[in-house]
Amino acid sequence: MKRLLSALAAAGMLLVATASAAPAAPVDGGRLPVRPAPATQVWATKALSSQPGQQSQVWLRLDVEEMTPRVVTADGPDSITISGKVVNVGDRFIEDIELRLERGQPLTSEDEVRQALREPTDAEFVQPNFTPVTDRLERGESKPFTLTVPLRGTGATSLRITEPGVYPILANINGVPDFGGRARLAALSTLLPVLAMPGGQAPTPPENPAKLTLLWPLADRPRVVTANPLVLTDDELAGSLTMGGRLYGLLMAYESALNGPLGTGVCLAVEPDLLRTVEAMTQGYQVRGQGEGKGKSAAELWLNRLRLLVAGRCVIALPDADADVVALSRAELTGLVDLSLAGAEVVRRVLFVQPTQGLAWPEDGVLDQPTMANLTARGVTSLVLDQSAVAGTPGTGPVRFDAPEGKQVTAVRIDGMVSDALRGAAATRPVAGVTTPIETRPVSVQNALAALAFQTGFQSTGQHVVIAPPRRWNAPTGEVDTLLRTTNSLVAGGFATPFGLEALLAAPPEHTAALSYPVESGAREVPPTVTAAVSDSWLRLHHLSESMSQPDAASAEPGDLIDPVRLTLLRAVSGAWRGDEDGARAALAVGREQIAGLQGLVTVTEPNSPILLGSGDSPIPLSIKNRLDVRITVRIVIEDTPGIVAKDLTDIELPARGDRLVRVPVEVQRSGRFPVHVRLVTTSGVELGERARLEVSSSAYGTITVVITCLAGAALVLLSARRIYRRVRAARAASAQVPNDASGVTPPERSSTS
Repeated sequence: MKRLLSALAAAGMLLVATASAAPAAPVDGGRLPVRPAPATQVWATKALSSQPGQQSQVWLRLDVEEMTPRVVTADGPDSITISGKVVNVGDRFIEDIELRLERGQPLTSEDEVRQALREPTDAEFVQPNFTPVTDRLERGESKPFTLTVPLRGTGATSLRITEPGVYPILANINGVPDFGGRARLAALSTLLPVLAMPGGQAPTPPENPAKLTLLWPLADRPRVVTANPLVLTDDELAGSLTMGGRLYGLLMAYESALNGPLGTGVCLAVEPDLLRTVEAMTQGYQVRGQGEGKGKSAAELWLNRLRLLVAGRCVIALPDADADVVALSRAELTGLVDLSLAGAEVVRRVLFVQPTQGLAWPEDGVLDQPTMANLTARGVTSLVLDQSAVAGTPGTGPVRFDAPEGKQVTAVRIDGMVSDALRGAAATRPVAGVTTPIETRPVSVQNALAALAFQTGFQSTGQHVVIAPPRRWNAPTGEVDTLLRTTNSLVAGGFATPFGLEALLAAPPEHTAALSYPVESGAREVPPTVTAAVSDSWLRLHHLSESMSQPDAASAEPGDLIDPVRLTLLRAVSGAWRGDEDGARAALAVGREQIAGLQGLVTVTEPNSPILLGSGDSPIPLSIKNRLDVRITVRIVIEDTPGIVAKDLTDIELPARGDRLVRVPVEVQRSGRFPVHVRLVTTSGVELGERARLEVSSSAYGTITVVITCLAGAALVLLSARRIYRRVRAARAASAQVPNDASGVTPPERSSTS
C-alpha cells in the first residue's frame, strides 16, 4: 500500500520544463526520448468575456505552471503548492495584487461530480486569507508566484480539509486597477482528489475493483491536397510527429501505458487517413505554396515505432478520415459511408496488424437510429458509444441494441464523467464576482484525475470504466503523462483492474438499450449545406467514372484517378469539421478542384484558321484531346447556331492520352463566315473541358439562298414580261389612232423639170 501511495504522490508531481532544461539524451534501442511540456502549456485563464455577448474588461491572466500534489495521499505532503505567474493584460496598472486558494464542500455523489465537471461549482466554503503577490504591476508586466497552503489545520491560509473526498478548489486573484476598486480579477477552478489524509491511514483497496479499459486515439484533421504526388495543406503534421509534438507525445504515452500495469486494458484507436498520410510522407512530399515538406524522417521514425508497438495488441480502426457518419447518413451518401468503413484495410496494410472487425466508434460517440441501421447493414456488429448515447440505461457494462432485420448490436459505453473531464467542457456560467472567465480546458486532466479517483476510490463496485480521451487530444505531454501515471498507480494498488476491449465486447450485455442522439451533437454536425454540396460533387464524379474504361491490363484503371478524389470528398465530411463549417468548405473546395481538373483533361482543340465548308452537307472536323490515363466515352454537343443543323451524333471513345480527329455531320443552311460553339460531355451529361469556339467559312447555298435566288429570277421575268407587254400595247394603241378617210387626201405634188 505504501508503494501505491508513493506512486500516486509521484504521479501527482507535474514536471515543468524551464529555459535551462537540459536536452533529452539519446536513448538506445530506437526509443524516442520524451521532451517535457513547456511551462506555459499548463493552466491559464482566457482573455475573453465572462458573459456571453458581453465585452467585459480583462485585467489579469493567471498562469498556473505547477501544482503539487495532484492527488493527496497518506504518505504525501500535508500542504498544496501552486506556482506560476500573473500577467497584466489590461490597459492600466494594477496595485495590491494578492492570491488565495479556496475550497468548497466535498462532492459526495456522482451527480455532484458530473455537475462540477460541466461548470464551476461553489468553492467558497473555506476562504483563507490572501497572500500578497506584488504591490504594483504595470501594463504588460508579469510577476511569478509560489503559494503553499496547509491542507488541514486552523491556520489563516489553511484549506481545513479533514476527510478524504473530491474537493472543488479555486485559485482567486484580487487587485485594485487604476481608477477602480478592489475586485476579483482572475480565477481558475479545478477539482482536488484526496484519497487519504497525509500522515493518516492508507485506504484499503475494494474487494471488487473497477474494471478499466483505455481507448487511446491517434487521429488528426485532414491535410491532404493531392495524394500522388503527396501535397499537404501545411507542414504542421511534421511538427506533430517530431519530438515534442502532439502525435509524438501520444505515441510515447501509448508505449508507456502498454508497459505499465494497465497494459492489457489498452486498445489503440487509429484513424486510417492519418496512417495513409504518414506513410506517404516517408517517400517525400510537398507543402502547398511552401515547397518540400520537412517531416520525411520524423514520419519514418514515428511510423516504424508505431508498427513495433501494435504488434499483437488490440487495435481498432476509426472511420476513414474520421468521417461524420451521421451527417453522411442524413445526406444519404451511402457510398461515402461504405468508404468510411473501408479504413480497416488501410490499418491492416500499413501497420501489419488486423484491427477488431465489425467495430465502429463514431465521432463524439453518438449515433441516430438511421445511421445505426446503415452501419449494421454494412457488417457493423459492435459500437463504442458515449454514455449520452444510451441516456437512461443503468449500469456501466455493454448494452444491446435491436437493429433492423433482426440483427443485434453490442455497444461499449465510455465513462461519462472521465470523458466529460478530458473534453474540458466550457463553463456555462462564471463564478460569482469573477470579471474574467473560469478556464476549464487546461485543467481537464486534473478534473479527469478527480473523476477517476471518485470512480475507483470512493464508488468502486466492480463497474466498468472505459476511458477515451478526445479524438484529436492536444493536452500537454506532462499532463498526459500525469494521467497515465495515476491510472497505473490505481491499478497497481488494487483500486482498479485492467479489462481488455475484446473481453468487454464478449461479455453478455447488461440491458437492451434505446439509442439517444443528443440535440447538441446534432447542432455540431457537418451542416446540410456542406453535405448537399458534397452530394452534388459525388454524383458528378460518379457519372464521370461511368464514362471511363481501362484500355488494357497494363494501363491505369479508372479507380486510380477516381478513388483519390472520393477520399478528398470524404475528408470534407470529417468529424474534425464538426462546429467548423469553414474548414469543411475549404476541404470541399479541394475536392471540387480535383474534379474540375479531371474534367479539364478532355478538350476540343480550337483550330488556328477558319474551317472551310464547301457544300451544305460538309462535316465539321474536330480535333479532340484526351490527357487522361484511361479511355473515356464522350458526346459532342453543338450549341444552337443559326444556319447550322446538327445531325444525330454517336458517342465517341477516346484513347488514353491520345488525340482523335472526328468529322461532325451537320447541315449548313447559310454561307459566309460565322462562329460555331462546341462542347464535350460524358454519356450522362457531365461537362468536359472548356467550350470551344470554331470559326466556320461556308460557300454553300442553303435552301434560303436558293429560294431567294428563285424569287429574284421570277421577279425579273415578270418585270421583263410586263415591259414587253406594255410596249406591245402602246404600239397597238398608236395604230388604232390613224383616221379612216385618209384615202381622200391629195398628196403633195412633186416638182417636175421640163
